[in-house]
Amino acid sequence: MAKNLAKDAGKEAIEALGWWQTHRFLIYRRLCQISIMACFMLGPTLGILKGNLSSSLLLDTIPLSDPLIVLQTLATGHIPEMTTFIGVAIVVVFYAVLAPRVFCAWVCPLNMVTDLAAWMRRKLNLKASYRWPSSLRYWLIPVILIGSAISGTTLWAWVDPVATLHRGLVFGMGAGWILIVLVFLLDLVLVEHGWCGHLCPLGATYGVIGSKSTLRITATNREACTKCMDCFYVCPEPEILKQPLKEGDRRVMSQECISCGRCIEVCPTKVFEFKPRGAQQIQVSTKSPSITK
Repeated sequence: MAKNLAKDAGKEAIEALGWWQTHRFLIYRRLCQISIMACFMLGPTLGILKGNLSSSLLLDTIPLSDPLIVLQTLATGHIPEMTTFIGVAIVVVFYAVLAPRVFCAWVCPLNMVTDLAAWMRRKLNLKASYRWPSSLRYWLIPVILIGSAISGTTLWAWVDPVATLHRGLVFGMGAGWILIVLVFLLDLVLVEHGWCGHLCPLGATYGVIGSKSTLRITATNREACTKCMDCFYVCPEPEILKQPLKEGDRRVMSQECISCGRCIEVCPTKVFEFKPRGAQQIQVSTKSPSITK
């Protein structure tokens, strides 16, 4: 079967499986992101979630801390309170056990902005003007830590668009909209999946944390692959899908997977599914299709 056009990604799945099956994880993710934002907004009233994504208190009892912020704080030479260490331990254990980069697809409010940019890029058939190495985000982490040590401040907090958008939605955006628009234009015009796939150091941090996590997207039914390429079109990290669709391990083992489930939704032949990492692997066929982007 010939590959589909990028702007038509998911169309076959809608015809074969229906609209809900083709968008269910997307809807779940939006509900999750909006619900978390609502909990922060209503924090002073309901007391469910107080603070922000950098540091918060759940039910007035459970501390939650951003691992990258804590690392920057330590780099400045300051020692956080014990509750901060407890908060970061809870966050690290949660994301280390669950699935790769769950924060990025299910919690981060900026994901809605970058998803919109990716959707518009496909519909308008825009081509990337530049190509950046995906490893750039990992190099940003030591740069940020060194900068924090030199400046004596949590340097990234000043320019982090994730924190800016979250603070803006809860407390008022002001000039912060400029930074969010720049991220949107970066993804739309300059670099395909530029922010989430190449630049975001917080996503890289959660990628490292979740590298051994339990739940994995798995090409259980890869023999049914028709090479339509729809999964590659919608995936923020398309390179990670190549190996599971070839011979060998069917699981997406890359820590760069954001566990969004879009590849599962848009596949009309149900090639992919979420599966526990320790689940018994299906016998690999030597006739699996060769997939190239």
